[in-house]
Amino acid sequence: MLQQTQVATVVPYYQRFLRMFPTVVALAEADESEVLRMWEGLGYYRRARQMHAAAQLMVDCHQGVFPSTLAAARALPGIGRYTAGAVLSIAFDQRQPIVEANTVRLYSRLLAYDQDPTTGHGQAVLWEFAESLLPRKHVGTFNQALMELGSEVCTARQPACEKCPLATLCPTQAEGLQLKIPAMKKKPAVEALRQACVVVWRNNRVLLRRCGDKERWAGMWDFPRFDLLAQRGEALRTELSEKVAAMTGIRIRPGSQLTSIKHSVTRYRIHLACYEADHEVGVIRGDRLAWVRVEQLQQYPLNVTARKISEVLSKA
Repeated sequence: MLQQTQVATVVPYYQRFLRMFPTVVALAEADESEVLRMWEGLGYYRRARQMHAAAQLMVDCHQGVFPSTLAAARALPGIGRYTAGAVLSIAFDQRQPIVEANTVRLYSRLLAYDQDPTTGHGQAVLWEFAESLLPRKHVGTFNQALMELGSEVCTARQPACEKCPLATLCPTQAEGLQLKIPAMKKKPAVEALRQACVVVWRNNRVLLRRCGDKERWAGMWDFPRFDLLAQRGEALRTELSEKVAAMTGIRIRPGSQLTSIKHSVTRYRIHLACYEADHEVGVIRGDRLAWVRVEQLQQYPLNVTARKISEVLSKA
């Protein structure tokens, strides 16, 4: 949960998640939709699906416990070098290094490494340095201390060098290069995007679609959603009808706009227009489409904007 997410955001999710899935076995036996519903709002939903798959593999192959070797740990879905090193060092006191956002900054400054630390060369340099620092014992405590030092003292914009126990060993501090090291990765250009979301009604139920494995919100449920070209009038109605038909196999009669939402996803700034529509012809097939009563939407894992739309519907 802490991958790419702040502690303050994670805490209530973590507590709720553990109440729902108190053991690895409970998590492994849960339906994926339950796991995603408990994760809803944290984003990067692939993490939840991988953790669920990892729990199942631990139950099937490791007697329901986290494996104690690096190779076996990294074979679990979603477990990379950093997560494996963190767990093995903290839980088993193994001599495994960790390199994550806070220690990347710390190590770069201790090495005066002024190149991009996210490149292959940069990562190799930092991992080798992290491994060279490891003590013989209490490795987990040492790794956690380094992460804490990077998080609380060796910060990005205003590092508290006067409080740092490593200040006299830091060439970056000696040269006054704290704001230049580590080198900032260039941010991609922001791209504006127009999308439509269609709430299709049929006998007091709305149509939901489960996103495919290669889609942004894989495993989550959503209203039919797609990029939008037309602005208004008959061209808009035609585009809504054709794209819903392509996604679901049914024909609709587009209605009025229900709401609009502005949000961001990675490098995109999205203007999402939500329209209502009535079902005309067609039968849904398979397990990726479902007609759902508005009061049942609470039971389905939805992405953030789909949840906002469901709240609008519940108040209508």
